Amino acid sequence: MDINPTTDPLWQYEIASAFRPEADAVIAPGACLETLRALPPGFAKLIITSPPYNLGKVYEKATDLEDYLEALNPIVSELVRVLSPEGSVCWQVGNYVEKGEVFPLDIFYYPFFKSHGLKLRNRIVWHFEHGLHASKRFSGRYETLLWFTKSDTYTFNLDSVRVPSKYPGKTYFKGEKRGQPSGNPLGKNPSDVWRIVIQDWETSLWEIPNVKANHPEKTIHPCQFPIELVERCVLALTDEGDWVLDPFSGVGSAMLAALRHKRRAFGCEKEEEYVQIARQRIADLYTGKLRYRPLGKPIYQPTGREKVSQIPIEWLNKETES
Repeated sequence: MDINPTTDPLWQYEIASAFRPEADAVIAPGACLETLRALPPGFAKLIITSPPYNLGKVYEKATDLEDYLEALNPIVSELVRVLSPEGSVCWQVGNYVEKGEVFPLDIFYYPFFKSHGLKLRNRIVWHFEHGLHASKRFSGRYETLLWFTKSDTYTFNLDSVRVPSKYPGKTYFKGEKRGQPSGNPLGKNPSDVWRIVIQDWETSLWEIPNVKANHPEKTIHPCQFPIELVERCVLALTDEGDWVLDPFSGVGSAMLAALRHKRRAFGCEKEEEYVQIARQRIADLYTGKLRYRPLGKPIYQPTGREKVSQIPIEWLNKETES
């Protein structure tokens, strides 16, 4: 259930700058490693983030892949320390590209996290339709979310994220339960390929549009998390009142996903401009002004009548001439 700022006692709209057990939200400015070292052990039920991709963006420094992973090693050590024994880490990554060669980061991260004692539960593929167009390879249209747990005893609320069954009236064919419904009345497990679209739920694919161009959540951040990607993880892997931590919180999208569902949120961010944007977005959530894409909203499909969805006349003329 989403928060109601006017009636919900958990939501006090308090944004602290350092950890306080009673706070609803904390945005700690500065380098995340220093912040993490000051946090209590085992407090976070879910750690979810999209780390810098090492692609030479304005806010990153391009380094060799081995050096990039080595620099993250002490940060991950601290993340494991502050993670609850029943907690999860969701690490969302794309591909590292160097001179046209693709290095799938999730493959490199798997042994990295295993060396820290974490156990992989799912490798979730997040599919989206739009992005940069490649000319010497197929255009990338997915990223990967690695879900690790700290132990074999972990929070997993499957019923909170079930999707409608394709054939809810299906029954057992034989045996003692013959003729009885064979599915779960709450729906089915949504699988490990996500295309969050209502009309496509029966396919078990969840499509989440990436935050580009006219997306309602777009800010100045060049590589922004869509809120609804985090919401699925928050609902499934935490309970109300649990702490959700994003060590590279950017403009606060993961924090907003947590707060919308009555969880507590902790973010680390070194860029002051992003800190201020995150604070404003949390304030907008509290006042009902936050612009975001609702969970499960269908992606717009052109009818074919729009000019932009029609083949340009110039192209048709060229085809006729040839």
